[in-house]
Parts: sequence; structure tokens; C-alpha cells
Amino acid sequence: MKKILAIVAHPDDEIIGVGGTLCKHIDAGDTVRVVILGDGKSSRKDKYEKLGNEKIEDLDNETKAALSELGITDFSKHFLPDNRFDSMEILDLVKIVSKYIRDFRPEIVYTHHFGDLNVDHKMCSEAVVISCRPNENESVKQILMFETLSSTEMAGYEINNAFSPNYFVRIEKQLDRKIKSLSYYKSELHDYPHPRSLESVKINAQLWGTKINSYAVEAFSLFRGIVE
Repeated sequence: MKKILAIVAHPDDEIIGVGGTLCKHIDAGDTVRVVILGDGKSSRKDKYEKLGNEKIEDLDNETKAALSELGITDFSKHFLPDNRFDSMEILDLVKIVSKYIRDFRPEIVYTHHFGDLNVDHKMCSEAVVISCRPNENESVKQILMFETLSSTEMAGYEINNAFSPNYFVRIEKQLDRKIKSLSYYKSELHDYPHPRSLESVKINAQLWGTKINSYAVEAFSLFRGIVE
């Protein structure tokens, strides 16, 4: 049994980017924990306002329902200001992430690709890499970075930031649960062909599947892998 940790910037990122793979870990008997750093909503107003208790409860219920569909009950949320991670010192973000790495001691960590357009995604990724330095947290054997539809592809395809996956996880048996899980995030979904729609997420998994002669996969960039 392995310990698996997914650290993401916003609610629904964990499903769009790695939901099928997390479900597959649960099916295999692994222990899965999810950490969501940002509130995912507060940037949509003209002026920043901290989310009220009612909105926080609604968002928590969406996350709880989505993750429960995958068999995941262990998650934490921090409600940091949406799309404002760059207003924080990176050290403060690292301190949050590092505590989860030290306390949980995961073997595999999933997070955003470092080349994403979204500033929260980029800083989340950087904080994970810093927190998972082998001299600090030797438990981590793999750091896998995923794409986030409507963000990763919007950054362009220059060599220094392009998502170029080299690690693929077959999720044909988990795809329907991933899509149903995402459906609980009603406040985040759009109509097809928006990339953040149920249809687009399913098509994307099937498209990546064709790259390795499979029905559906999730694609990752292996940032670091350590073999004992």
C-alpha cells in the first residue's frame, strides 16, 4: 500500500488533472489525501472579499461529494485568495505544503505543471517541488505534474513551459467515475466545447489514450523519480 498526496490550487483541479488516477489508487488499496490551497472563487469579483461561511460550506460540499465519488474522504482546504498566490511570499506557501509532506510522508505527489498560465497553479507547483527536496523529505519517490484544462494549454507551447508528458496512466475503468465526480462541481463547469466541460474532459482523456493505444489515460510529466 502506498501513500498518495495530490496538492492543487483550486477546487476541481484535483478531478480534472488527476481524478482518474486517484480513483485508480483507491481501487488498488492505496491511501490518498488531497490538499486544496485556494478558494477558487474570490477573483471573480471586482474587489477581493474573503468568502463567507455559506459560500465556504457550499464549496466544501461540492468537494466532499466529488471526492466521495472516487472513494476519497481525506482532504484539506485552505481558502487562499484565488488567483492571488503571487501576493504571498513563496516561503509562506512552502510552509503550508511542507507540513503535509512531513506529516503524511507520501511516496507519490501529484501537482500542477510548472508551465501553466494560471499563477496559482505555477506557484503551487513550485511550492511542491521545494517542499519535496530529497534532503528534506526522503519519503517522496515521484513527483508527477498534470495538465489543467483551460490553463495549461493557454500558456502556449514554447519549450520552456510546454506540457510534454512522458508518463501515462490508463483510466478506462475509472473514466466514468471521474466524469461523474467532476459533475458535482456545478459552479465550475461550462458548456461544451469549453475545455472545462464534462465532454471536453472525457474527450481529452480519450485523445491522450490514442497516443499509447488505450481507450483513456491521464497524462503526466514525471518531474522527479527515485528508484531504491
